Amino acid sequence: MATPIEEKVDQNLKVRATFRPERTNDGMHETRTGMVMISDGKSKPELARLHLSMEMITIQRQDTSTPAPTPTNATHPPIESKERMVQITRQKVGGLGLSIKGGAEHKLPILISRIYKDQAADATGQLFVGDAIIKVNGEYITACPHDDAVNILRNAGDIVVLTVKHYRAATPFLQKQLSRETPESDNDATCAELKADENWKSVNSSRPVSISSEPENRWIDLVSGKLAQPDSAGDVPLMMAYVTRYIYGTDKLRPNAFEVRGLNGTTTGIIHCDDLAILSQWLKYITDNVVGLTNLQMKLFNRNFPVGERIEYMGWVNEGVINNHISWQSYKPRFLVLKGTEVMLFDSPPLNVTGLTKATVAYKVYQTMFRVVKESETVDCRQHCFLLQSSGHEPRYLSVETRQELLRIENSWNAAIVTSVIKLGRKTFAVSHHGKTGGLTLDWQAGFSLTEGADAAVIWQYKFSQLRGSSDDGKSKLKLHFQDHETRTIETKELECHVLQSLLFCMHAFLTAKVASVDPTFLSSIQQA
Repeated sequence: MATPIEEKVDQNLKVRATFRPERTNDGMHETRTGMVMISDGKSKPELARLHLSMEMITIQRQDTSTPAPTPTNATHPPIESKERMVQITRQKVGGLGLSIKGGAEHKLPILISRIYKDQAADATGQLFVGDAIIKVNGEYITACPHDDAVNILRNAGDIVVLTVKHYRAATPFLQKQLSRETPESDNDATCAELKADENWKSVNSSRPVSISSEPENRWIDLVSGKLAQPDSAGDVPLMMAYVTRYIYGTDKLRPNAFEVRGLNGTTTGIIHCDDLAILSQWLKYITDNVVGLTNLQMKLFNRNFPVGERIEYMGWVNEGVINNHISWQSYKPRFLVLKGTEVMLFDSPPLNVTGLTKATVAYKVYQTMFRVVKESETVDCRQHCFLLQSSGHEPRYLSVETRQELLRIENSWNAAIVTSVIKLGRKTFAVSHHGKTGGLTLDWQAGFSLTEGADAAVIWQYKFSQLRGSSDDGKSKLKLHFQDHETRTIETKELECHVLQSLLFCMHAFLTAKVASVDPTFLSSIQQA
C-alpha cells in the first residue's frame, strides 16, 4: 500500500492528497490534483497523481530515479535548503566517513558535523557539514535521539540512501567546532553551544526547530504506454472525451473506479479512488470540464447553421446491442447529436461541419419517440436508460452515466421537438374516413384537419387543445376523441392509415412541442381535463 502523500494547501493546513482532489488557480484557469491508483483493469494498480486542467487530464508518476551525482569537486553546499537524496557506498575502512551531532533529546535535527577527507561521504561530493539527515533508506530519523541515529547509520547496510536538507545557520558553528578539534563524543556540549549560537538563534527564534515535513515530491508526466495499458498516455484531452464507470462493453460498474478516453485514442487507464465520495468528486470535476468544452465546440459548429438547423445537444451515450442467442447484451459507445430536425448517432464524434453529415444513424426528430426507461423496466444493471424509436425501425436502447446527463438529453430533446415541428410547420398523412380517401393534416398553428376530394375540402377541424384522447389497434385503425367547445361533448373520429406508427409518432411530436413551447391555450385545456 502506498504511503499517503501530503500536498500543502496553505501554511496552516495539510490534507491527504490520496483522498481529495485539491484546487489551485493557474492564471485564468482552475486546476486540481490528487493521488489515485491506476491500472489496466487486470494487473495490480500503481500509485499515480491526477492533474486536471480545463482542457486536459494528465497522469503523473513519482520520479523515483536517483539524482545524478555531482562532480566530486563540488565543495560548496547548496544555497537552497531543499531536500536531496544522496547514495553512499559504505567503505570497509572508515564506514560512511561522517560524524553527526544533535538529536531529538536536544530538540535539534541530526546534523552532519564532520566529513572525512577521501572517505565515502566525501566521495559523493553531495554531502556537506550542516546537512541535516532526515531519512536513512527511506525511514525517518528526525524523532530519533543521537545514539539511536548513530546505530541506524551503522546498521543501514553497504548501500545507504540519505535524505538530507542543508541548514546554513548551523554550518559556521560546526566548522568552527572542527577548527577547535572538539571531541566527537561530546555531543551534549556541542548541542548546548549550537543552540546558544547567535546565528542559529536568529534563524530559528520564530519557529520550532523541526524538519519532519514531507519531502518535495517530483512528479513527471506519464510517457505513453508506461503505465496502465498500451494506449494509455500522460495527457488525455477532454474535448468530447468519453468518461465511464462501466467495464467496457458491459453493464458492470467498476467499484470506485472510472476511465477517461480521449478523441485521439488515448486513455487514462482505470482510475481507482479510495471511496465513493472521492470518486463522485473526480467524476463531477472531469464531467463538468468535458461538458463545458463540448458545449463550446457546439457553439462553434452552430455559427455555420441558421436557427432551425442548430445543434441542441452533443454527448456520449451507450447503445445496448441485443444478442439473440444469449441472455445478455453488450454495449457500444455512441456519440449522440440533436441537430435541427434530426437525431443522429456517430461511432466517433464529428470533428468538423462536414463530419456532421456522416452519421451512422439519422432519424427525423418529429418521427421518433423518446422515452425514459423506468428503473423497474431496465433490462440489466445499466441505469439512466432511454429508448429511441423511429417509425419503421427497431427501438434503440441507450444509457448514460448519470441522471443529470439523462435530464440534459430529455430537456434538449424537448427543445429539438419544438424546433423541428416549427420548421416542419405541417404534415399530411393519407387516411381513409368512412370509406373515403382523404388527408389528415397536423398543422402547428391550426391543429388537426381532415380533407377529402380533389378540391381538398375540409371535412372537420380541431385545435390541438381540443384533443382529449386517442386509441388504436396497433395496425391501421385510429380513433381521435375531441371535445366540442360549445356543447362540451366528446366527438370521436375514426380513421385508417397504412403508416399508423409514423402518424402516431408525428402526432406525439406536435403535442409534445405544444407543451414544451408553453402554449397557454393547450396548457389550460390540460388543466381543465
